[in-house]
Amino acid sequence: MSFALAARTQRMNPSAIRDILKVTERPGILSMAGGLPAPEAFPVEAIRRASDHVLGTQGAAALQYASSEGLSGLREWVAEHLSCPGWRIDPAHVLITTGSQQGLDLLGKVLLDEGACVLVEQPTYLGALQAFTPYGPVMQPWAADAEGPLADELAGDPGAAVAYLIANFQNPGGQCLGEARRQALAQALPRGHTLLIEDDPYGALWYDAPPPAPMASRAPQQVAYLGSFSKVLSPGLRVGYMVMPGGEDDAARALRSKLLQAKQACDLHTPGLNQRLILELLQGGFDLEAHLHEVRERYRLQRDVMAHALATYLPRDCRWQVPPGGMFFWVEAPEHVDTLARLPRAVEAGVAYVPGAPFFSSNDTVKRNALRLSFVTLSPAQIEEAVARLGPCLA
Repeated sequence: MSFALAARTQRMNPSAIRDILKVTERPGILSMAGGLPAPEAFPVEAIRRASDHVLGTQGAAALQYASSEGLSGLREWVAEHLSCPGWRIDPAHVLITTGSQQGLDLLGKVLLDEGACVLVEQPTYLGALQAFTPYGPVMQPWAADAEGPLADELAGDPGAAVAYLIANFQNPGGQCLGEARRQALAQALPRGHTLLIEDDPYGALWYDAPPPAPMASRAPQQVAYLGSFSKVLSPGLRVGYMVMPGGEDDAARALRSKLLQAKQACDLHTPGLNQRLILELLQGGFDLEAHLHEVRERYRLQRDVMAHALATYLPRDCRWQVPPGGMFFWVEAPEHVDTLARLPRAVEAGVAYVPGAPFFSSNDTVKRNALRLSFVTLSPAQIEEAVARLGPCLA
């Protein structure tokens, strides 16, 4: 039997990271590949207590169908938590999503026609490329300098339909945009016709200083802001959110309406039980700030151990920057090293990483000598051993 697949399926590609994670299941492999939060940092007991309370007091409602927009109390919490001077968020503009990854897909579905231009950093989040590509856009590398993506790229005519940005502790690069560049980008947005997607899963994971205010606070009518509870509470609950662009003009209203319709067509609603668990955590005595402080202290130590290990064990002509937050180091090996070709050698040595090539949207910009290393799921001792194993594989 044969089936006729839709043409768009030819543009769907497997996740290089998910494929590599299968390899890491072998006994003895020390994996620096996955972008997984440390399971030791999950508030398991607090979630268990929240589950008992929710099922004991709201069981029927928690197990029933729910509104597509999301639980009103959770939308209100997101709006209040994110609001800051100059950016007062209407809870009606918050859409609860099944992970922030769903938000990327919804925005692609609503905003991208075949051939539409999308500005993307080089490198950029692999999952965003996967989400946008089936809709047939043209991925345009976003020109950048040492301070980050250039503002002039947003002011072109007709310009890009969408620009995709991880301003805080970028995946995979780890950099955080400074205040001056954020201001320049915000000032450029009204001069063009581009909607900026600000993806912020890592903003709470800062180790040296909190990041500057979000781009959405500077241009709320031209930015769709994506956030997630995956990195701060649990990825298994699959709860994220989108702050849709503000404004009460016809275009803004139409965009919010179509995003909601796309959400309804996709999954009707994000699991109501999971939303209620998170809301109970946030309002039921769980100290989120204390929890985040503990997570940051754990990850800061692991980051510092990896920074020391890289300096100790990698070949001298490898280059990297110590990330001020997030979960990743981006390493550039010597030019002659193809990290995809070297991966089997690394696995034989008992260590895994993600090659850099899949994070680039263009063969003209790809760095085949780059690799991404995650530092949050291994113990300090394991990090040192993993990097020691990696060093000879990059020589």
